[in-house]
Amino acid sequence: MSVSRTFLTRAAVAGGVAASSVLLLSGTAFAHVSVQPQGEAAKGGYATVNVKVPNERDNASTVKVEVNFPTDHPLASVMPQPVPGWKVEVTKAKLAKPLELHGKKINEAVAKVTWTADGSKIGPGQFQQFPLSLGQLPEDADRLVLKAIQTYDNNEVVRWIEESKEGAPEPGNPAPVLKLSAATGDHHGAAAPADDKAGDKAGHDDKGGEHEEASASSTDSAARVLGVVGILVGLAGIAYGVLAGRRRSA
Repeated sequence: MSVSRTFLTRAAVAGGVAASSVLLLSGTAFAHVSVQPQGEAAKGGYATVNVKVPNERDNASTVKVEVNFPTDHPLASVMPQPVPGWKVEVTKAKLAKPLELHGKKINEAVAKVTWTADGSKIGPGQFQQFPLSLGQLPEDADRLVLKAIQTYDNNEVVRWIEESKEGAPEPGNPAPVLKLSAATGDHHGAAAPADDKAGDKAGHDDKGGEHEEASASSTDSAARVLGVVGILVGLAGIAYGVLAGRRRSA
């Protein structure tokens, strides 16, 4: 009787550890504020991207999201697409060195975009995407770091502003990064599937759907791997319990 109880106890503990491992790894891998698609925006072109904001708290909802744009590579055009239940504010700043875009000098650029809940929230276990049309993307950079600040309705503020360094572990609160690929011939970036009409008006192409599908496929694959890891950990725990029970009965 004691052997049976010992086995069940060990199996339950192993299963709990496996489930906790999957949840912990999933949260670490997928809970960050990010920019989608990643690595598909062409240098020197335009792109429509989504700022993806997951809610990481079980007892609070996200009510405000702020995305800041780099000053070393300012963007002359940043246009948010309306999101139902959220009001948006675009803040501009004067440039020390004017930009030249389509033969015109631009003396100011967008410094940040802020979304504030207006009848909607990002609740526990949910995420929200905020579409942006960006351009003209720099030709002399491989990525844009878009530092974000997430505010919850319990007044907690999470700053996604830490820059990742090559060869170093990922920081606790990494900043969203838009990676830039080689320039295309027509200087048009990839369009995210937020709204085809909005992308067309902004002068973008219609290849974003493929990129988003690839990103989703990558995420699904990672989730499956984590699930398999959890199952293997659980089976290992059960096997350990069986062996321990046999040794005691012997």
